Amino acid sequence: MNAITDLTTGFRPHPDHAARRYREVGVFDDRPLWDLLRRAVEQSPDAPAVTDASIDGHGTLSYAEYQAAVDRRAAGFVHAGLQPGQRIILQLNNSAAFAITLLALLRIGVVPVMTLPAHRISEIAHLADRSGAVAYIGEDGRRGFDYRALAADLRTQVPTVERVFIDGDAGEFAALPDADPTTISLPDAADPDLPALFLVSGGTTGLPKLIARTHNDYAFNARRSASIAELSSADTYLVALPGAHNFPLCCPGLFGMLSVGGHTVFTDVPSPDATFELIERYRITVTSLVPALAQLWAVASEWEPADLSSLRLLQVGGAKISRTDAQACDAAFGDVVQQVFGMAEGLICYTRLDDPRATVHTAQGRPMSEHDELRIVDADDNEVPDGTDGELLVRGPYTIRGYYRADEHNARSFTEDGFYRSGDQVRRLPSGHLVVTGRIKATIVRAGENVAADDIEETLLMHPEISQVAVIGLSDEVLGEKICAIVVPRGRSAGLTLPTLRAFLTDHGLASFKLPDTVVIKSQLPVTAVGKIDKVALRTELEG
Repeated sequence: MNAITDLTTGFRPHPDHAARRYREVGVFDDRPLWDLLRRAVEQSPDAPAVTDASIDGHGTLSYAEYQAAVDRRAAGFVHAGLQPGQRIILQLNNSAAFAITLLALLRIGVVPVMTLPAHRISEIAHLADRSGAVAYIGEDGRRGFDYRALAADLRTQVPTVERVFIDGDAGEFAALPDADPTTISLPDAADPDLPALFLVSGGTTGLPKLIARTHNDYAFNARRSASIAELSSADTYLVALPGAHNFPLCCPGLFGMLSVGGHTVFTDVPSPDATFELIERYRITVTSLVPALAQLWAVASEWEPADLSSLRLLQVGGAKISRTDAQACDAAFGDVVQQVFGMAEGLICYTRLDDPRATVHTAQGRPMSEHDELRIVDADDNEVPDGTDGELLVRGPYTIRGYYRADEHNARSFTEDGFYRSGDQVRRLPSGHLVVTGRIKATIVRAGENVAADDIEETLLMHPEISQVAVIGLSDEVLGEKICAIVVPRGRSAGLTLPTLRAFLTDHGLASFKLPDTVVIKSQLPVTAVGKIDKVALRTELEG
């Protein structure tokens, strides 16, 4: 089986009739995703494209220089033996290396799995195995975590991962490859209806799932998001959140900026003392934050001396921002907040730049495309009237029809006619805006990260001193929700402290954003009438 055929195994594309309709209305343009860069180079080769403002940043690349660096890396990957359709784990911090490597992989039709710097061996091994990845891209230990050690573990656990490429000191592995593109033939453009890259789900039910985004649907995502943000080549976008996230990658993010020939600045330190200086230096006009960071930025603006007057759009998403915090951000930065609500699986909602500020402060936006189809339903899948809470179901040109190689999840997460069950509880206003009122699925949203409770629970139950455990989210003014682990010890509980349990989870490969913020010891857990742990009762008790 060749790599392209293998790539399509387990991939659920849009039905032919739907894809044909999306072409007819101009949503799908049948160009590879990397063509966004090529067109920008044609229009403004000397304009600034990418600036690396990370801890070891290397300045600014023009569009012509960016394209040349992408071509060299693409040629290097071809020379190293990578082939179109193969999957590769991409785990790099925000940097020019990330931007170059990502576009190089897209250029040669190799499909990156967009993992986060915080992911550890538990998640990485699962994603590599599920995707059939043949290689891993990481970096050395200069940012405090040595990804080379993770790569060594990965090769032991997942036999398909034969190659490792490292940004920085490669040690026993290979460095990120570059080669002369004039001496190496690059592959033809990829099929635009095939996966361009894999995003990673928030892991609402255990380990994260793979979200296949095609060239056609993701390019539309970028173009439409850029249009709603009113981006132009005069804009400069700051990537402060991890660049592999859907939010700073394509909402509008890096790809949206490529679509208009704008300037993207990468930083790996999102704190106000670092980012405010970058906003002043590069005259940043747009950036994206989760609510906890937005709240911190608003407070810090009172004493940080930087000139932030260039900032015209502060997108806040990943979790619902409170009205008070949205108002505080507007007060601090000058009516710049835009609420963003969506999912890596597809649907993105934005408040519009001309919406009344009262709407921006209280609603999470309306769908970005007229071709998005929404249903808001009750527990029996009956549609509810506007103004009534219900679960959000969605179908559309950039919403997937199924997770990759996950038939069991797909049976639960998608209707027979292709609507995705988001798990979000929403209420639709007469204006079409959505207000998020809760979640159907048991997910903890901590600082914008979706954290599956059962993932943490399963690992904690491996601890020899724990007999029962329940993990819930508790309201927190800064994080949105904090992770609380309630444990029942087998005997004495002296060793079940927060530091020891966090260390235990870390040793077992869980990402840092999944570690509990607090631990509660109980002699027993409440149960429902059918014998399940009653998390509602636990949450009520602990919140009270």
